Amino acid sequence: MSVLVIAEHEHALLKGATYPTVTAAAQLGEVHVLVAGCNAGEAAQRAARIAGVAKVLHADAPQLEEQLAENVAAQVLALASGYTHIVFPATAHGKNVAPRVAAKLDVAQVSDITKVVSADTFERPIYAGNAVATVQSTDAVKVLTVRTTGFDAAAEGASAAPVESIAAVADSGRSAFVGREVTQSDRPELTAAKIIVSGGRGLGSNEKFDAVLTPLADKLGAALGASRAAVDAGYAPNDWQVGQTGKIVAPSLYIACGISGAIQHLAGMKDSKVIVAINKDPEAPIFGVADYGLEADLFEAVPELVKQL
Repeated sequence: MSVLVIAEHEHALLKGATYPTVTAAAQLGEVHVLVAGCNAGEAAQRAARIAGVAKVLHADAPQLEEQLAENVAAQVLALASGYTHIVFPATAHGKNVAPRVAAKLDVAQVSDITKVVSADTFERPIYAGNAVATVQSTDAVKVLTVRTTGFDAAAEGASAAPVESIAAVADSGRSAFVGREVTQSDRPELTAAKIIVSGGRGLGSNEKFDAVLTPLADKLGAALGASRAAVDAGYAPNDWQVGQTGKIVAPSLYIACGISGAIQHLAGMKDSKVIVAINKDPEAPIFGVADYGLEADLFEAVPELVKQL
């Protein structure tokens, strides 16, 4: 069986979500990686060095520069007949393209898989991660999205796989790139960070969020996150939101400050390697998933922790 992984990249940079997606795909058969972009040769070379990749397919054209879903989906469909599985990271980009591919192939997409049981059977979380469903697909071509926190990132191999240039599809003409607003930050990207300091509604205001959590994040070189309640209250920007309706993270260390632990938040961070919870409510659900819990006022505990660091 041959498996096509759709790489996520920024032309010169291969994004981290591609690596665990390759790990999942390698359990299904021979892995080929599609890099579709413009002037994305460096990303293709990086993909070729991932352990477990047998071949990289590189489609390079101006109409692929902005990764518009219609054009990327058309590029995938042009190759689909040669593969039993088509695998995307379960990121915003992957979730944008995968359903289009599945619909055009008239197959059922299997979303957010966290385990490969066999070539046609997969596990995926349901009910905000409180249950795990085992799903079997009888479609000739399986279209999958991979929850990247469920698999280890593939390492770089000792040698590079061959990179094959392929013809790019024509512009679909169905969408056009207008503009992009990118948040600039010196901190690590939330989904790739090894340490995350996250705050909840208990912080009380945007000013306190910044004053209390920023020094701790600076000391640890951590990314900043927030619960949905904190984001809805205006204490933190939307792109900091961790949870089922935000970003799914699994850092080495997750420090939750003033977060009670609503189900949708736990679904986004409970796979973290070590979870530290600071909350003055002893009944807070966050303590149920925490490896270390501190029942204390965060306005006293966090500054003291910064001093000790």
